[in-house]
Amino acid sequence: MHPKPPAVKPNHRITTLSQQKRSYLAALAAILLWSTIAVAFKTALRYLDPFQLVFCSSLVSFVFFMLINLFSGGFRDLLKSSDRKGIAQSALLGMLNPFLYYLVLIHAYDMIPAQEAMTLNYIWPLMLALLSVPFLRQKLGTTAFLAMILSFSGIILIATKGQLASLSFSALKGDLLAAGSSIIWALYWIFNLKDDRTIPHKMFWNFFFGSVFSFLAALWFSNPFDINLNGWLSGTYLGLFEMGATFLLWLTALKLSKKTYLISQLIFLAPFISLIWIRLVLKEPVLPVTLMGLVLIVAGILWLQWSERQKPEGKPRK
Repeated sequence: MHPKPPAVKPNHRITTLSQQKRSYLAALAAILLWSTIAVAFKTALRYLDPFQLVFCSSLVSFVFFMLINLFSGGFRDLLKSSDRKGIAQSALLGMLNPFLYYLVLIHAYDMIPAQEAMTLNYIWPLMLALLSVPFLRQKLGTTAFLAMILSFSGIILIATKGQLASLSFSALKGDLLAAGSSIIWALYWIFNLKDDRTIPHKMFWNFFFGSVFSFLAALWFSNPFDINLNGWLSGTYLGLFEMGATFLLWLTALKLSKKTYLISQLIFLAPFISLIWIRLVLKEPVLPVTLMGLVLIVAGILWLQWSERQKPEGKPRK
């Protein structure tokens, strides 16, 4: 008898490579879509005020996740899986994101240049690391703090337009709103860790409550019924490509990847590509100080992530 031929390993390699390629394609698609969001915010604000825009885009994203659950056959499970505790948790998360997060961020875009708001919003990994200390009982070492100082120097550079000696802030309120939105985003993800429901289920309920909160806010401060066609088109774009479909693309990329940390670092391509769109579409001159500040912010975040990966697994953070 002839010996049984061994399993062909190259096929496994091909499958793995193909899966990794799909991961990169999904990640790059998400990054390209997210890179257009600064331009989309500024464009949408020509037709809608911030309250109308948050309501419109939240509603579109809610409908998107409702359809995802419906066509995936999990709509019945969606209703069954949400007890009183889950509903209360979703109400809190929906309050944080999309309602508060986007309301604060869009107000920032309404006050300061797109390049400034977009760049300052990208400090959320720093906020996540800082807030993990009290909420997740994690510890940050000396390297982590040095990395944060590097990033925060970039923030000050952008907010002062390079006037570091005088610390003169030309649009402090808008800068604080843009940076403050990153705190809301970080809190959202920390509380989200305690919700063990599936992503489509969580997103459905988050955007359901987000739509309710944003509708009530628009009803009080604006008019949710006075949205023209251009407004709805703008809100639909943001609801799909900032909040809904792009989010699923990114999660798919992380799920397919064998090296999640490599995919997660690709997200920092988005702000640099976004500066190109801002210059080409909005005709907003990109200031050298903005680019320098962004480089410092991203460098600090990557340094922080690198220092965290160097820690031995299974041991407490230092």
